Amino acid sequence: MNRMHCKGYEASVAFDEDADIFHGEILGIRDVITFQGTSVAELRQAMADSIDDYLAFCAERGEAPLRPKESSRVA
Repeated sequence: MNRMHCKGYEASVAFDEDADIFHGEILGIRDVITFQGTSVAELRQAMADSIDDYLAFCAERGEAPLRPKESSRVA
């Protein structure tokens, strides 16, 4: 399993040969953030976009986002 980093988050990344697509999931938090792409560049952008979406979602709910390796929300 490979790793990618973006905006302080770490993700595991794998290639699905049958679907011909890369997919990833953010590690170290209880919330689920996933992303996918058909190229490395697309995968990197999808990871950044997914993190941005997560941060915006938390802001809309008035919650502090979880940060890597933390088990609870922080202010």
